[in-house]
Amino acid sequence: MSKRAHPSHGRRRLLHYAGASLILSVSPLAGAAARLPSVLAVRIWPAADYTRVTLEHDAPLKYTHFTVENPDRLVVDIEGVEFNSVLDSLARKVATDDPYIKLLRAGRFKPGVVRLVMELKTKVVPQVFELKPVGEYGHRLVLDVYPVNPPDPLMALLEGRQDAVEPAKREADLAARPADEAPARAEAPPRKAERPVEAPEVQTSRKSGKPIVDRLVTITLDPGHGGEDPGAIGQGGSREKDVTLQVARRLKARIDAEPNMRAVMTRDSDFFVPLHVRVQKARRVQSDLFLSIHADAWIKPEARGSSVFVLSERGASSTQARWLAQRENEADLIGGVNVGAKDPFLARTLFDLSQTATINDSLKLGKYLLGELGSINTLHKAQVEQAGFAVLKAPDIPSALIETAFISNPEEERRLTDDAYQEKLADAIVRGIRQYFIKHPPGPKARPSVLG
Repeated sequence: MSKRAHPSHGRRRLLHYAGASLILSVSPLAGAAARLPSVLAVRIWPAADYTRVTLEHDAPLKYTHFTVENPDRLVVDIEGVEFNSVLDSLARKVATDDPYIKLLRAGRFKPGVVRLVMELKTKVVPQVFELKPVGEYGHRLVLDVYPVNPPDPLMALLEGRQDAVEPAKREADLAARPADEAPARAEAPPRKAERPVEAPEVQTSRKSGKPIVDRLVTITLDPGHGGEDPGAIGQGGSREKDVTLQVARRLKARIDAEPNMRAVMTRDSDFFVPLHVRVQKARRVQSDLFLSIHADAWIKPEARGSSVFVLSERGASSTQARWLAQRENEADLIGGVNVGAKDPFLARTLFDLSQTATINDSLKLGKYLLGELGSINTLHKAQVEQAGFAVLKAPDIPSALIETAFISNPEEERRLTDDAYQEKLADAIVRGIRQYFIKHPPGPKARPSVLG
């Protein structure tokens, strides 16, 4: 996305160097001490998938780490770093409901070494790695703690399905009863008059009278960015990662209310998910559609409107589409991917080139989505655009990336953070999904892929 102004990094760096220059004028030895790396910020991102601790610092660090049992702990020793108030604040940053971290503290272990001790609530698989400066971030030391048995999205979908299906079935049964047989309900409070949303009717087979979409379809919703990666930031301070999560939650509620649809989310809170893992999650639950939700940004605040993008194998359909894909694909650099971790899925799936049929289906999906978005907002481009978005590279799932509006446009930023507009967005996207399935009914579910 567009370049962002980090809220405090520049100020911290200025103060740090100003202080260093003052000390140098007093004593060469003090100046040498001032050159020790300094931790500038600590951020913690708890989630069911994993918890991430990020230490941002102004120079490379030397570190070692190991685990201890009874109780389970992760210990990280950092050499040649000053112990400061930022490190001293670690213990206060851990949330009581963090699924994996019980306590986190730092202190001087021995001369020249600061020790971090993370007491854990359960056994974990830790990953500790460095990230080089990128964007507005300096050097970062990352501590990721993954559960030994990670959450299974397919099992969660199966367990949640019955809870979601039964209320919908009861509502359908009530609606089918004659008026005099329906049980009395508490009268709802009066609502403001709203313009009715005209959704397409579900077509039925002439022979059976059953809906064409006669099996449960699964839609993966992908709120863009998250955690260390805020996405674009509007002039009013709104962050793309927050807007996309809010819209995706509203959209999930609407999809789950449909009798023949269920939604899963690649993230349901504020944490970072690598691009290829987003695709992997969709394939794990054998999704019928994949929708990545974003909020556009441009260097000029006048840019406005909604857009829909799908994957291209032959290059971008416009300069803007190519630029946007480059920005979105940099999310892994900003969010922080451990490049040392082996992931055969990345090599075997993201670069699969036999996707022509899937891309054609994605273009059809994008057309319906764009038409509905045009009923609630200006369209930035009147046609579906294409580019090499890494997050759209599932070879067997029709996928689209929706730029809901320009968060860099002050007027659209206000709309994106407005509850009523987010509701309209969710309604429009559901209408587009319905139209796609009416015209292109899903086939039978394939057997689980060995890659999923």
